[in-house]
Amino acid sequence: MEDRIFRDFFLGFIKLHILYHSKKEEIYGKEFKNELARHGYDISFGTLYPIFHKLEKNGYLISRKANIGGKIRKYYSITDKGDAILSKSKHKARELFNELSEG
Repeated sequence: MEDRIFRDFFLGFIKLHILYHSKKEEIYGKEFKNELARHGYDISFGTLYPIFHKLEKNGYLISRKANIGGKIRKYYSITDKGDAILSKSKHKARELFNELSEG
């Protein structure tokens, strides 16, 4: 049970990372997996791509395909809806962090 709850938190943090970075610039799977690893997240493509797809399906991301060296790469960027939820999430995260930092 404890591992399941930690995984839920972990996936929420990853979603915030995705929204944050996709606001700064377009992102794609392999590059973003490396970015997450830089932050200590060990995530498989089998977990990462469904998160991208769900965020896109729910209107938080938009994608475009590009042919890179004969391979199709899907780039993601944030939508207005994604930007709004990122802003709300940053506020809530800041509020929580301040509470956790007390005492």
